[in-house]
Parts: sequence; structure tokens; C-alpha cells
Amino acid sequence: MTYTAQMIETYPAEIELDHRELAKVIDALSNCAQTCTACADACLSEPADELPRLARCIRDNLDCADICTTTASVLSRHTGYDAALTHAQAQAALQATKTCGDSCEEHASSHEHCRICAQACRETRQALESLLPKLEPKGRGPRQPSQAAPQQGG
Repeated sequence: MTYTAQMIETYPAEIELDHRELAKVIDALSNCAQTCTACADACLSEPADELPRLARCIRDNLDCADICTTTASVLSRHTGYDAALTHAQAQAALQATKTCGDSCEEHASSHEHCRICAQACRETRQALESLLPKLEPKGRGPRQPSQAAPQQGG
């Protein structure tokens, strides 16, 4: 059991998502962010004459890493949960993993780090696609954040 899963299991209020699936997605996002960061760095270490060809890949890697890190953080917070915000952030991660995966796939045959990164992006995208419908805000119109496990005082 990962630390992510352990933390979800010990959360003192109700989380209305499958705990294992949520932990799997958070862990996939964290792994994808690390892989994208490492791929960007590996691209920068390629011979200088290849850098112009890798510039978009590097940018997509860095964007994906940042978005995956943020999404993992948002999915890890449940107090004052805002379904619309969480859903939008997960959609952004879905797009980032598609963009980065496609970009890395273009270089996968000549750069092993891009092949690995494309695979991490695909796996993360699949995990997000499974979770995203369950994050869909319920009802119509703007929603106020829930008061799950509200903080004391104030």
C-alpha cells in the first residue's frame, strides 16, 4: 500500500470516491511529473544540434510536469472540496498528458527517455480518463465548496 493510499484511508471525513482508484491516479500523476521532469532534463543533455528539434518536447514535458504536480496536490485535498475546480484541473492534466505523450512519441524511436515518458503520459491519461467522470460536478449552476471536515475556529 502506497503512502498516498495510506493517507486516503486515514482521512477523518468521508471521501466520495473509490479510495484505491484515487490513490492510483495521484500516484500516476506524481510519477508522470517526475518522468516528464527527467525527460526534459535528458532532452537538454542531448547534442546541441538536436536541441532545436527537441524544444517543443522540452516545453511540453515541463508543462506536463507542473500540471501533473498541481493536479496530484488538488486531488490530495478534500477539506472544502470544490468539484468544479477539481474536475477542471483533472481535465487540464488529461490534456497535458496527451500533448506531452504525443510530443515525446515523435522522438521515441531515437530517444529512449522520450519513449519512457510517452508511456508514463499514456498510463496517467488512462487513469485520469477513468476517474474524470466521477469528478463531474453534480447538479446545475455554480456550486459552493462542500464543508467536508471543516476547519475549527475562525
